[in-house]
Amino acid sequence: MQHRTALPWQGSRVTTWQRVALCATAVSLTHHIGAVDLGAVGDVTVATLVDLATPWLVLGTALAALLAVRPDRTGWVLAGVGALAYTHGHGIHLAANSVSDETEAAGRTPSDVTHLWDEVVGHYVWYAGLALVLLALARALVAEPRPRGLVPVALAVAVGTTWATNGLEGGTAVGSLAVALAFVGWGARTRRTAGSLLLWAFVPAVTVLAGWGVTHAGFPQPSSL
Repeated sequence: MQHRTALPWQGSRVTTWQRVALCATAVSLTHHIGAVDLGAVGDVTVATLVDLATPWLVLGTALAALLAVRPDRTGWVLAGVGALAYTHGHGIHLAANSVSDETEAAGRTPSDVTHLWDEVVGHYVWYAGLALVLLALARALVAEPRPRGLVPVALAVAVGTTWATNGLEGGTAVGSLAVALAFVGWGARTRRTAGSLLLWAFVPAVTVLAGWGVTHAGFPQPSSL
């Protein structure tokens, strides 16, 4: 591995992994905001208001981690495209979901157009962006020494579980399963380095997604059962 000259804003390896830990925590928490009933402020749910911070928290911590490891040009392109897709998809989801919530509160069934933008377009673009950001981080960190302790493992499992639950409830289970399998394959090849965290993250994701598909002969959203 080529040695790189540290930049003024680059911290030690410990600081780098702390930044990655913050990103993993942000993903695991913010991507489950919709599952918690926090009440409402007028016609807007508190969860929706809190969810406005999701892109700032997730992408902000991801950028901090990338600045610490200084990825190559491909890594920055992946991160940039991923960030654009992430914010675009999340914005579509948030707006359409708010319309859906207000429609249901009025006792009406949301239209097919609302469903299309919220559950289909919004989720697919949003999660594709997250996958690209995770890919950029993995490319930059996969050759690093494997971090020690239970915290990195626990956070990896949390991210993988989040990926699975979002895929199931978000209606992107098939695509999410394909991405998880690809990360598992990569993790298997790099398991002697930090790539082992990919296994800790995405083996549980594959298990949850595949197990749900087999159990239910398909991928119905948990909330619909």
